[in-house]
Amino acid sequence: MSDRLYFRQLLAGRDFAVGDPVATQMVNFAYLIGDTETREAVIVDPAYAVGDLLNVLAEDDMRLTGVLATHHHPDHVGGTMMGFTLPGLAELLALQPVPVHVNNAEAEWVRRTTGVSDSDLRGHDHDDVVEVGAVPIRLLHTPGHTPGSQCFLVDGKLVSGDTLFLEGCGRTDFPGGDSEAIYASLQELAKLPGDPVVYPGHQYSADPSANLSHVRDTNFVFQPRNLDEWRRMFG
Repeated sequence: MSDRLYFRQLLAGRDFAVGDPVATQMVNFAYLIGDTETREAVIVDPAYAVGDLLNVLAEDDMRLTGVLATHHHPDHVGGTMMGFTLPGLAELLALQPVPVHVNNAEAEWVRRTTGVSDSDLRGHDHDDVVEVGAVPIRLLHTPGHTPGSQCFLVDGKLVSGDTLFLEGCGRTDFPGGDSEAIYASLQELAKLPGDPVVYPGHQYSADPSANLSHVRDTNFVFQPRNLDEWRRMFG
């Protein structure tokens, strides 16, 4: 689908939410994925200035048909958690009601954090596919950072949320985190065929993306050879 794929990586504080100190500090990535023929698109992890993301789609003559959520933390989908509140899903749906695709294990967490209704959410299982126009997006359940964290595989690109960064991985000390689960999820991602390009949820490295083979070779989270070594390294 390369000839029809619409794909944009947008950095909070630079490409949208410019001037927002929280967005600038958190360096989140949002992603726009769509079909250049049907002009349909989804947003991955809309937060901060959702109007800016809609404006980018409008400038590209794309039409929003859905949202993909990697997980429920407010810097990815907005809402309230641990004493702070950010705009995100609720504000986006007030402007343009569309279905929000979440993993079934994350649906209740997203609902509680953002305040959106159950009817706004579409629950999915591991290996489900969401089609945007004629572009298929494969949903991979990768628990650990949160119970229902998910990554998205589309046309040789792996949008990895906070499960896998180019350097490191998502923390597991927030509610719902599980260190052993994220180890298993990382091992499964490492086996993906075709050497997809990893597009993480934050720019915690100099490069915004890299091939999975490079990440496997250089990221310290792939050094442990088994779960016992993982426990010794990360607790």
